[in-house]
Amino acid sequence: MEAASENGTGDISTESALVDDDVKFGFQRQEMYSENLSGSVNPYARHVFLCYKSHENWPARVESSDSDPLLKHLAGAIKDRKNDIAVKTLLTICESDCGTGLSDGDVLIFPDMIKHRGLEEANIDGFVEEVLVNGMSWAFGTQEELTGSYIFVCAHNTRDKRCGVCGPVLIEKFNKEIEVRGLKDEVFVSACSHVGGHKYAGNLIIYSAVQDGKVCGHWYGYVTPNDVPELLDQHIKKGEIIERIWRGEMGVPPVEKAEKVVELTNLNGNDLKENTKEVKENTRGCCQVANEFPCCRDDNLAAKKDRKKTCMFGLFSAKWEQHEIFTAAAVIGGVATVAVAYSFYKRSW
Repeated sequence: MEAASENGTGDISTESALVDDDVKFGFQRQEMYSENLSGSVNPYARHVFLCYKSHENWPARVESSDSDPLLKHLAGAIKDRKNDIAVKTLLTICESDCGTGLSDGDVLIFPDMIKHRGLEEANIDGFVEEVLVNGMSWAFGTQEELTGSYIFVCAHNTRDKRCGVCGPVLIEKFNKEIEVRGLKDEVFVSACSHVGGHKYAGNLIIYSAVQDGKVCGHWYGYVTPNDVPELLDQHIKKGEIIERIWRGEMGVPPVEKAEKVVELTNLNGNDLKENTKEVKENTRGCCQVANEFPCCRDDNLAAKKDRKKTCMFGLFSAKWEQHEIFTAAAVIGGVATVAVAYSFYKRSW
């Protein structure tokens, strides 16, 4: 906010603009908490983050920006090799040089907890081939092991102003709370590009090890600055999910997530009908090789066909059984008629 004027009052137009932005795009917007978040994450098994400049400099469509060939080439290379990559992989851009020691061209891979340094446009194809396709160590760059927890907050303003307004505020709040708790060497926060679902802003993803040592990526939406202390104290410190703002997690198919919603709903005593509807809506098989390249199919179609076949077979069986009953009755009736006629015939003799 601008400095106070000579008469001691602030810049009213600036204050009004900030309030207006918060109501339209920020934490006070009308759509906040209007949807059920659980199950709103497409399934994936690996997340690749390319560190590149500041979030203020990212183009709206990072995968097709001619002014940023490193981003465009990496996104294109992953798309071209999607049929060769064994696990569903998500590509996102994160901010470099933001207090995390990250530089342009660094690549972070989760859940592997590995950082590769030195990615350049000239060696992208080799990186994708060796690391993402073949699962090998990258011969060209330097590889380091990541420790601690990583929080990625969507602040992609050129893509959607909601994350552009909410993201920076959340990052500032996280850094302040991390400082208070003395977690600067354990928890790292960075802005990231579009992760899907700008309507859920503030959007963020947390990668951290849970109690059994397994690294999980949990997505949260409708996050406000008031949620930040709880995310640090409950999710990161205790490994407990905050259900009211939880969107889903890495490696969990939509059906399983939907079933988990029903299970949690039963425990909390909420309306089961609403969540049963969600199970039906989330039984779709999806893949997302890169953030901008989704491909989905409706697995319900085959199920519907199977159900239709079952119903048709059941109807046919019922009709066949009915036909058999009528036939048997006719045969019995015929035999009885012959017996009666034969009885009268004998008496006449």
